Amino acid sequence: MTVTAQEFDYIRDLVYTRAAIVLDDGKEYLVESRLQPLARRLAEGSIPMLVKRLRSEPLNAVHNEVVEAMTTNETSFFRDRYPFDAMTQHVVPALAVMRGGSPLTVWSAACSSGQEPYSLGMLVHERFPDLLAGRLRCYASDISTTMLSRAAEGRYSHLEVNRGLPAPLLVKYFERRGVDWEIKDSVRRMVEFRQMNLAAPWAPLPPMDVVFMRNVLIYFDTDTKRAILERLRRVLKPDGFLFLGAAETTLNLDDAYERVMFDKATCYRLRNGGA
Repeated sequence: MTVTAQEFDYIRDLVYTRAAIVLDDGKEYLVESRLQPLARRLAEGSIPMLVKRLRSEPLNAVHNEVVEAMTTNETSFFRDRYPFDAMTQHVVPALAVMRGGSPLTVWSAACSSGQEPYSLGMLVHERFPDLLAGRLRCYASDISTTMLSRAAEGRYSHLEVNRGLPAPLLVKYFERRGVDWEIKDSVRRMVEFRQMNLAAPWAPLPPMDVVFMRNVLIYFDTDTKRAILERLRRVLKPDGFLFLGAAETTLNLDDAYERVMFDKATCYRLRNGGA
């Protein structure tokens, strides 16, 4: 059954209110494809019945499930390789010199099912073993508790590990679990997962040396993007590094940032050390 204009508007308003995600006109097909599994489980297989239930109840776990279902969870290991190359060749070496023996803090925001923070963990194991033993703290957050549960479990299908993960790293850092692959504790314990809505007030975070916030700002309107970038200024260390997605920028949103190129990777730093 095709979602009606009224039902689409209700879902669009709910998702925007709860997560600041913008659903443009013409995305009715997205609502249908992502909410149909929920409708089958919760509302007799009918999206109209699901919307009717949502309208009739105060905000609860079902509303949260709808919002989570409408978030995009596309990710892969070492996605868009260039930022990881920049981390290896430029960012981590520079930070190691600047910080001396102090721990480095990295935040993978909107981490989905965990491939990004685990990629960072494997990168450190491979190239910077001196940062192990507590010298690297990696935080990872997502709005979806379902995705965070998957990320914390660290178990991936054969298709998922075939997307971006070199075979030597698969053999070295994963163990077979039936038909799946599970990441080893040596990498898993490097990452602390927490639920976080980037569009809502943030719980306290430690000052960050590096923030990966890739391919998430594109889902927000301009005011929300500006608010998030402003909050980031209070979290990112004055000489820290921010990585956005290839289609994202701070240009015309927040003049406190300047773009820095590392070969084919783009990152952002606070102008004049945040002064």
